[in-house]
Amino acid sequence: MNKEYTYDNQTIDYHVIYKKRKSLGIYIDVYGNIELRVPRETKDKQIADLLESKWKWIITKQEEMKEKTKGFKEKEYVEGEGFLYLGQSYPIKIQEVQMNKNEKVEFQDKELVVYIKRYEEDKDYEEKMKKLLKRFYYQRCKALVSERIAYYQPNFRVKPRGFKIANNKKTWGTCNSLRELTFNWKLVMAPIEVLDYVVVHEMCHMVHLNHDRSFWRLVGKYVPDYEQRQEWLRVSHWKMVV
Repeated sequence: MNKEYTYDNQTIDYHVIYKKRKSLGIYIDVYGNIELRVPRETKDKQIADLLESKWKWIITKQEEMKEKTKGFKEKEYVEGEGFLYLGQSYPIKIQEVQMNKNEKVEFQDKELVVYIKRYEEDKDYEEKMKKLLKRFYYQRCKALVSERIAYYQPNFRVKPRGFKIANNKKTWGTCNSLRELTFNWKLVMAPIEVLDYVVVHEMCHMVHLNHDRSFWRLVGKYVPDYEQRQEWLRVSHWKMVV
């Protein structure tokens, strides 16, 4: 049964399915469609109460899903294509260079300038651009992580034995028992505040290797709004691609 509901000056469309169950549930699919699965005897007032109690979450989740569906596409390695850098999307500008010049990427005047030797017959041209962009991100991530570790180090009695930038598939950072830190190269695509959170998170693991209350208290001491920074990664990680 399709319905609509207005609350807090916003209107949503939703679909209700009455089933043999004990609880009320809200489900939002990848396209942002809202579905309520409720017991057969559920009253309209109960549905209204549920929607209002979860309103902020519903709106946020629906917008998140719609943005993913609308926004995700394979990157094109052409002039003007946008790539994330420190939380903002910047267009790439292609600058052809001579044979004796180095190929590289630099951030200049709100553009990611790609200096590259271009040949129309070069079938590997796009792959070369991808590698150049990745190298840029690795280098910038390493430099920024080094700066941020140095910035937060006075708060810790122990020091990392070293750190590296890696292509971690499932984690943003790690810290082992030897106090060796690892950071995902894609972090440089996030706002500096988010990168800071991950740096502090891993440095706190030098003191507490697990995620107990003491660990989170220590993280919160230096990054009080760490949950908001975690949320940025949760919501936006799909955009962090090359």
